[in-house]
Amino acid sequence: MSKTTTEAEQPPAPEDTAAERLSTAPVESDGPTGIGVIGWLRWTWRQLTSMRVALILLFLLSLAAIPGSLLPQNGQGSQAALKVTAWKAQHTTVAPVYEKLQLFDVYSSVWFSAIYILLFVSLAGCIVPRTWQFVGVLRSRPPAAPSNLTRMPVYAAWRTGADAEAVNTAAHRLLRRRGFRAHLSGGSVAAEKGYLREVGNLLFHLSLFALLGGFAWASLASGTAGKLMIEGEGYANTITQLDDFDGTPFYGTDDLDPFYLKLDSFTARFQATGSQVGAARQFTANVQYSTGSDPTKTKPGKIEVNHPLEIGGSKVYLIGHGFAPVVTVRNAKGEVVYHGATPFLPQDANQTSTGVVKVSDYGTGPDGKKTQLGFTGNFLPTAPDSFERTGPISLFPDDANPMLVLNVWAGDLGNDAGRPQNIYQLETRKMTQLMQDGQPARVRLKPGQGWDLPDGYGTLTFDGYKRFASFNISHRPGNEVALTGGVLAILGLIGSLFIQRRRIWVRAVVLPGGGTQVELAGLSRSESAKIAEELAELAVDLQDDAPATDDEDDPSTDEALEPPTTDDDPSPDPEAPDAPAEPAPADQNSKE
Repeated sequence: MSKTTTEAEQPPAPEDTAAERLSTAPVESDGPTGIGVIGWLRWTWRQLTSMRVALILLFLLSLAAIPGSLLPQNGQGSQAALKVTAWKAQHTTVAPVYEKLQLFDVYSSVWFSAIYILLFVSLAGCIVPRTWQFVGVLRSRPPAAPSNLTRMPVYAAWRTGADAEAVNTAAHRLLRRRGFRAHLSGGSVAAEKGYLREVGNLLFHLSLFALLGGFAWASLASGTAGKLMIEGEGYANTITQLDDFDGTPFYGTDDLDPFYLKLDSFTARFQATGSQVGAARQFTANVQYSTGSDPTKTKPGKIEVNHPLEIGGSKVYLIGHGFAPVVTVRNAKGEVVYHGATPFLPQDANQTSTGVVKVSDYGTGPDGKKTQLGFTGNFLPTAPDSFERTGPISLFPDDANPMLVLNVWAGDLGNDAGRPQNIYQLETRKMTQLMQDGQPARVRLKPGQGWDLPDGYGTLTFDGYKRFASFNISHRPGNEVALTGGVLAILGLIGSLFIQRRRIWVRAVVLPGGGTQVELAGLSRSESAKIAEELAELAVDLQDDAPATDDEDDPSTDEALEPPTTDDDPSPDPEAPDAPAEPAPADQNSKE
């Protein structure tokens, strides 16, 4: 029984097979399609290490730093923490959202760190292959001269009676003297110059890498501390004597540089006349310091604005100053229960200062109960004659007319509540403001004056005042690396922008009718007249070894010197000098 073969079972015709091979339609396959996991990883790496992505990441990093400059940040000292708390209190609606987005900790946030790390990887992926490629180019010879030099943008030619080999040797010598990488072979000289442009480009990227590395090192291994000292006070650089300290993962309290620092005196000078009255002219902290914690072996030092004192691996910066009124408080029995200088913090440019004096060891009050006193008010270096219109403000930042303005409270300061307190604020929830003549008790004192406290609580005397200075103790090991990287990045950018890549070829060949044809051609990667100037100078210098012959009546000479004109040739590629090039205009070609 015969079997009928269907059309589907027929073998394909040869022409059908060829058509299928030429078809662009997708071919069905039982196996997996796509580039696979390895292919996707390679594609991701190529995209990440491209210059385009590196620039995008650098732009994103600059955008990410904007919230850090506009919003107060945690981890930058106690003053910064107070600013963050105050900002949250003033913006209760958006503060929780900002906190979830880590906008108060921008530089340690997850998203900022991710951009930073990706930029590191991208720069490394850009630098390494380009460096190896550049090293390979430096080890190679300059590209050989094109067969037709007249196609180059800059061209010069003349006829000479000198030997062709001698002319090529002289050209090779002159080009090397001018700093070109020159190679003589095949009856021509190939030279190139301007590779410092790529050096500048690589230096820029390496410096940017170092700059980011310095910042990363500083953020991981740095620490800052704050200390306020009144004239005559000193401290050892230990965590127990610092006002505040902010460390990093690789710099903690055990890594503090051991030293001792004492504030001898503080000098402030302001302009007293003219249109800039009140402008600061001098801030100088005269100190004694010693390495280690031994205060017996000290040496003098001076700290000024932007001129820190470097002790060991730390720098001590002057960041603030003010006044500390000296008061003496006596109880109802006449016993001294408090005596000392208390810093009052400046609130404006004229040093209007606010502060608190806390007397926790007052003892028993007039009512027979254990009590404590708290004084709040202002210190005015230059007080007005009347507060009627201005209130308690200072008119000048220096101590021309000092005055202390105080209110008094009695009760429980809350020192035993187990909660940390701000020494510059008074907790009045468990205290009562003392009254005088039906009004809150208030006094204005000049140095040497006293105050009889209401309700028989004793007396307060304003003995005088001292100056204080606030210092920032900074340990940042990556600053030098970042600064060096920034400077080198600028130098590299200048080199990559202003250094030009250029090539020059010289060919001297013997003419059939006698004599030597000398041809010079130049090519630059930018539209600049520098290559034409260099070629002209080279031609002038080469005339000493290959002077031009006067053969104006010889038709063979004119034919040899005139370059052919071609209108449809493309411009030459600097990386492929043998490619056809558009002939230069007549005024750009020189012929002698």
